[in-house]
Amino acid sequence: MRYVDGFVIAVPTANRQAFIDHATKADAVFLEYGALRVTECWGDDVPRGTTTDFYMAVKAEADESVVFSWIEWPDKATRDAAMPKVMADPRLMAGDNPMPFDGRRMIYGSFTPVLDLGET
Repeated sequence: MRYVDGFVIAVPTANRQAFIDHATKADAVFLEYGALRVTECWGDDVPRGTTTDFYMAVKAEADESVVFSWIEWPDKATRDAAMPKVMADPRLMAGDNPMPFDGRRMIYGSFTPVLDLGET
Protein backbone atom coordinates (compact mmCIF):
# COMPACT_ATOMS: atom_id res chain seq x y z
CA MET A 1 0.00 0.00 0.00
CA ARG A 2 1.27 3.48 -0.84
CA TYR A 3 2.70 5.70 1.85
CA VAL A 4 2.70 9.51 1.95
CA ASP A 5 4.92 12.15 3.58
CA GLY A 6 3.12 15.51 3.84
CA PHE A 7 4.52 18.98 4.46
CA VAL A 8 3.24 22.52 5.00
CA ILE A 9 5.66 25.45 4.98
CA ALA A 10 5.62 29.24 4.86
CA VAL A 11 7.72 30.66 2.02
CA PRO A 12 8.43 34.36 1.53
CA THR A 13 6.26 35.25 -1.44
CA ALA A 14 9.22 36.98 -3.08
CA ASN A 15 11.07 33.63 -2.98
CA ARG A 16 8.57 31.76 -5.15
CA GLN A 17 11.03 31.05 -7.98
CA ALA A 18 13.83 30.29 -5.52
CA PHE A 19 11.49 27.77 -3.88
CA ILE A 20 10.65 26.16 -7.23
CA ASP A 21 14.36 25.93 -8.06
CA HIS A 22 15.13 24.43 -4.63
CA ALA A 23 12.26 21.93 -4.88
CA THR A 24 13.24 20.89 -8.40
CA LYS A 25 16.68 19.87 -7.16
CA ALA A 26 15.53 18.33 -3.89
CA ASP A 27 12.56 16.45 -5.31
CA ALA A 28 14.78 14.73 -7.87
CA VAL A 29 16.67 13.16 -4.95
CA PHE A 30 13.45 11.70 -3.48
CA LEU A 31 12.51 10.27 -6.87
CA GLU A 32 15.97 8.78 -7.32
CA TYR A 33 15.62 6.92 -4.01
CA GLY A 34 12.23 5.42 -4.82
CA ALA A 35 9.48 8.02 -4.44
CA LEU A 36 6.74 7.65 -7.03
CA ARG A 37 5.75 11.29 -7.13
CA VAL A 38 6.51 14.58 -5.41
CA THR A 39 3.95 17.37 -5.57
CA GLU A 40 4.56 21.00 -4.55
CA CYS A 41 1.53 23.32 -4.32
CA TRP A 42 1.75 27.10 -3.91
CA GLY A 43 -1.17 28.48 -1.89
CA ASP A 44 -3.83 30.03 -4.12
CA ASP A 45 -7.11 29.99 -2.21
CA VAL A 46 -6.09 29.44 1.42
CA PRO A 47 -8.67 30.95 3.77
CA ARG A 48 -7.71 32.42 7.11
CA GLY A 49 -9.49 30.88 10.07
CA THR A 50 -10.39 32.16 13.50
CA THR A 51 -9.37 29.08 15.50
CA THR A 52 -6.76 27.50 13.23
CA ASP A 53 -5.62 27.51 9.62
CA PHE A 54 -2.60 26.75 7.46
CA TYR A 55 -1.10 30.20 8.13
CA MET A 56 -1.28 29.75 11.89
CA ALA A 57 0.08 26.22 11.67
CA VAL A 58 3.36 27.45 10.16
CA LYS A 59 3.33 30.92 11.75
CA ALA A 60 3.24 32.53 8.32
CA GLU A 61 3.99 36.23 8.23
CA ALA A 62 2.19 38.80 6.08
CA ASP A 63 4.78 38.56 3.28
CA GLU A 64 4.72 34.74 3.14
CA SER A 65 2.69 32.22 1.16
CA VAL A 66 1.70 28.75 2.30
CA VAL A 67 3.06 25.74 0.40
CA PHE A 68 1.47 22.29 0.72
CA SER A 69 3.54 19.37 -0.52
CA TRP A 70 3.60 15.61 -0.45
CA ILE A 71 5.79 12.70 -1.46
CA GLU A 72 4.17 9.45 -2.54
CA TRP A 73 6.05 6.21 -1.94
CA PRO A 74 5.14 2.72 -3.14
CA ASP A 75 5.03 1.57 0.51
CA LYS A 76 6.36 2.40 3.98
CA ALA A 77 9.30 -0.01 3.66
CA THR A 78 10.59 1.82 0.57
CA ARG A 79 10.18 5.15 2.33
CA ASP A 80 11.91 3.95 5.49
CA ALA A 81 14.85 2.56 3.49
CA ALA A 82 15.16 5.72 1.39
CA MET A 83 14.95 8.44 4.03
CA PRO A 84 18.40 7.91 5.63
CA LYS A 85 19.93 8.00 2.13
CA VAL A 86 17.94 11.11 1.18
CA MET A 87 18.92 12.94 4.37
CA ALA A 88 22.61 12.08 3.83
CA ASP A 89 22.63 13.05 0.16
CA PRO A 90 24.96 16.03 -0.38
CA ARG A 91 22.54 17.54 -2.92
CA LEU A 92 20.21 18.35 -0.03
CA MET A 93 22.84 20.02 2.13
CA ALA A 94 22.35 23.72 2.80
CA GLY A 95 25.59 24.67 1.04
CA ASP A 96 24.48 23.06 -2.23
CA ASN A 97 20.75 23.76 -2.10
CA PRO A 98 19.81 26.23 0.68
CA MET A 99 16.17 26.32 1.74
CA PRO A 100 14.52 29.62 0.72
CA PHE A 101 12.23 29.38 3.78
CA ASP A 102 12.44 28.84 7.54
CA GLY A 103 12.54 25.06 7.93
CA ARG A 104 11.92 25.34 11.69
CA ARG A 105 8.30 26.26 10.98
CA MET A 106 7.66 23.33 8.65
CA ILE A 107 5.00 20.89 9.77
CA TYR A 108 5.25 17.38 8.42
CA GLY A 109 4.15 13.85 8.98
CA SER A 110 3.89 10.45 7.37
CA PHE A 111 0.56 8.86 6.55
CA THR A 112 -0.98 5.57 5.49
CA PRO A 113 -3.79 6.17 2.99
CA VAL A 114 -7.16 4.82 4.08
CA LEU A 115 -9.12 5.89 0.99
CA ASP A 116 -7.85 6.76 -2.49
CA LEU A 117 -10.43 7.60 -5.15
CA GLY A 118 -9.79 8.72 -8.70
CA GLU A 119 -6.63 8.48 -10.78
CA THR A 120 -4.02 5.93 -9.83
